[in-house]
Amino acid sequence: MRNAPRTALALGSGIAAVTLLLGGCTTGADSGGSGGPVTQEQIDEALKTPTELTFWTWVPDIENEVALFEEKYPAIDVTVENVGQGLPHYQKLRSALEAGEGAPDVAQVEYQYIPSFVLTESLLDLSDYGGDDLAGDYVDWAWNQVSPGEEVWAVPQDVGPMGNLYREDILTQAGITEPPATWEEYATAARAVKDSTGSYISNLGATQAGQMIGFFWQKGLKPFGYDGEETVTIDVNSDEAKEVADYWTQLIQDDLVSTDVDFNDQWYQGLANGKYAGWLTAAWGPVFLQGTAESTSGLWRAAPLPQWSEGENVSGNWGGSADAVLATSENPIAAYELAKFINNDEESAMKLATEQFLFPPQQSVLDDPEFTDLESEFYGGQQVNQLFSEISETVDTEFQWLPFMDFAYSSYEETLGTVIAAKGDISAGLDEWQDALVGYAESQGFTVE
Repeated sequence: MRNAPRTALALGSGIAAVTLLLGGCTTGADSGGSGGPVTQEQIDEALKTPTELTFWTWVPDIENEVALFEEKYPAIDVTVENVGQGLPHYQKLRSALEAGEGAPDVAQVEYQYIPSFVLTESLLDLSDYGGDDLAGDYVDWAWNQVSPGEEVWAVPQDVGPMGNLYREDILTQAGITEPPATWEEYATAARAVKDSTGSYISNLGATQAGQMIGFFWQKGLKPFGYDGEETVTIDVNSDEAKEVADYWTQLIQDDLVSTDVDFNDQWYQGLANGKYAGWLTAAWGPVFLQGTAESTSGLWRAAPLPQWSEGENVSGNWGGSADAVLATSENPIAAYELAKFINNDEESAMKLATEQFLFPPQQSVLDDPEFTDLESEFYGGQQVNQLFSEISETVDTEFQWLPFMDFAYSSYEETLGTVIAAKGDISAGLDEWQDALVGYAESQGFTVE
């Protein structure tokens, strides 16, 4: 059985909290930047100077993209290391930074964890190295994830705009000929599917913070905020958030949506045997599902998420990552050029999208027929990449994260996750989560707005 993709593992793994005392931030060398924009002459010199770089990443076979870089710049030798996924990756990265030795030059970091490394001044601001020039190459909301202000903290690598994967055969058996366009229609369809087929229209993973946050994102909520210094915004139990919570509470308590923990054998079997008639997931989901439920090939279709208001066309995001240059790198120019090349070079970016199946944030790939025109037999010949490329244009650009998302995810499991598993009042769980987040933030010296 295939393992869950890196994104899915990270967002559902119960990551432990990391203490981030404001008075105890560790500062890397040259953390404030290069002291001025680098020149093309400096870049050319750096790329023809024999240099060794270390790159920490969990992407399988990314050595293929690195090989393209080394072929173009033969003076640069890159060592690729996978030090673990999820918590082990971040623990080792933070430990190396704290120790002042052993950190890589370039590291893969999920978007939600970038603020925690900004807080500790561990990332190089790439704006002086040409990072600003890349802004127009990416969908706006993905660029905002790496550059919410004037600084540029990383180069986007992949994203997870959300859509609806569903079993056409099961919905047809329930008399549903089109995927639900609104959440009201989705609830009606959930009843019809359960009554006619015994299947759940979908599963809301009891401990899956990433999925719920993605629903908040689609709703236009701003549950988190961070000014880059000492002030955070925490609003996970707003009236609008509780509208989302009450919607799912009703479906769960009516036994129309299950609350199984996802990304385990039982859940995989549910996708394969028809227990779930659909999966509200991200753009990395279609390829993952093909390996998980191979026997159901041809029965699945893809559609946008249902909308809160008829006629809307908005989505949220679940997952994704970027490549950042560590402030401690002794070769920042070459390190930035590596991060840029892997994710921005046309051939390399297309390889990431079509060979490693990372969903691209690059506008050029999203517009390229080589990517969008691929027809999937698993989805009945549907051009799924085209659909999610269109969905990617509908994600809100302003969504932000807290500088302690490690704690946010672990406390979600302890509060909201417990409530969802017990089929309780999710709104009440949001209140508990809010209290936990505010208490933690204040204990770490943040000002909470």
